Amino acid sequence: MKQLFILFILCLGAFGATARSLPMSLDEAIALARVRSVDAAEALDELRTAYWEWRSFKADQLPELIFDATIPSYSKQYSAYMNEQGNYSFVANNFLEASGKLSLSQNVRLTGGTVSLSTSLDYLRQFGSNASNRFMSIPIALTINQPLFATNHMRWNSRIEPVRYSEAKAAFLSATEDVSRMAVRYYFSLLLSRENLVIAGQNLENAEKLYSVALEKRRMGQISENDLLQMELNLLDAKSDHTECSSACKADMFNLRSFLDLEDDVEIVPQVPDSIPSVDIIFADALDRALANNKFAKNMMRRQLEADYEVAKAKGDMRQISLFAQLGYTGTDQKVDIAYSRLRSNQVASIGVSIPLLDWGKRRGRVKVAESNRRVTESRLRREAMNFNQELFILVERFHNQQSQLDIAARASEIAQKRYDTNVQTYLIGRISTLDLNDSQAKKDTAMRQYVNELYLFWDYWYQLRSLTLYDYSGHNDINADIERLIRLE
Repeated sequence: MKQLFILFILCLGAFGATARSLPMSLDEAIALARVRSVDAAEALDELRTAYWEWRSFKADQLPELIFDATIPSYSKQYSAYMNEQGNYSFVANNFLEASGKLSLSQNVRLTGGTVSLSTSLDYLRQFGSNASNRFMSIPIALTINQPLFATNHMRWNSRIEPVRYSEAKAAFLSATEDVSRMAVRYYFSLLLSRENLVIAGQNLENAEKLYSVALEKRRMGQISENDLLQMELNLLDAKSDHTECSSACKADMFNLRSFLDLEDDVEIVPQVPDSIPSVDIIFADALDRALANNKFAKNMMRRQLEADYEVAKAKGDMRQISLFAQLGYTGTDQKVDIAYSRLRSNQVASIGVSIPLLDWGKRRGRVKVAESNRRVTESRLRREAMNFNQELFILVERFHNQQSQLDIAARASEIAQKRYDTNVQTYLIGRISTLDLNDSQAKKDTAMRQYVNELYLFWDYWYQLRSLTLYDYSGHNDINADIERLIRLE
């Protein structure tokens, strides 16, 4: 039904000139907001960014095939040359060179190094009196590049990035529930404005009727001039209130219409929700679900891992030792086929060392700073966890109380309306004063507004709980989404 309603809205946008009034329930407004609102689009864009960052990280774990080539490079210039006696002169160089290399490399998560297999062919054409061709081939070469005793960045990233992506998915789901909460706020603002406008219209109609009766009673001498003036003042107040309510209703209509991205000529007619979910939420259960599903718990885990990583990186930077080794075969000749047949071993090995002998405690100071920052992060995480638990506890308590508050408000509105209807008839036969009538009218209006406000608070708390726990208590299942399908929709 929600999909059909959204399809109807899209058709309405195409034929807006023929359609004006649009009755809309709260569920329909929420479904439309999740599809068309700017907030929903922003949340989806942030998810797409996190998704492609995650894909890039995953791709970094896979082999990479690269082709490098120079095709060709020509040089005709003079360059300095030193002979055996140590004298310099300038000699002419006129040559053409080309090269191609195909390499397959793989990052090694276990060690943090890189292993690659490559094959290459280089060509050199010398011009001039001694013109010649030269080929150099490396059919296969195995290269290892391995840092020793350093921080294994790949291993740390493999711990941090899954948590980061999980946090991004939870953030998207929470943002979707926050969009629903925003829709509830705009929806009930318009609903309350329309209720106020209806109330103001009824009050204006009653004020006009009562003023007409008061004029007749004054003509017959049944009421005083003061009572007549009071009724005229009530009529003027009713007209002023009706004008203000009409302006407020138009403003709230514009806000909801803009939020749902509807045409300007669409007049939304919100419906008072006739039912609410009846659930009993236990704080301990809500806390467990929040810690398992909410982005907050994943954010805490990621920040702790990042703080640990900074300490490990600072310790690893205190000394740098790296190993480079290459094993393979090479051949060279004036003909390309012979360059591949007459092969010789090609081996390169080196160990680079960078150990500070005197840095005045700079690197050790970086370690201390990283450790201090980690302790600060841990303290902040503990405080944020306490605040989160307290916020959730208060929200659960308010939700429990709100169900009874809503029942009380509904009954109070019903009683106030009956009392006002009775007092209007009683006033017409002259058995109560104008002050009593005004008092019953004010309480009737206040009771109705209070009921709508309590209804709004119920749904606001409901979607706050859904956002924090990412759990649908009415459907008894976790809130989830098909991330791959959402990304493919772009």
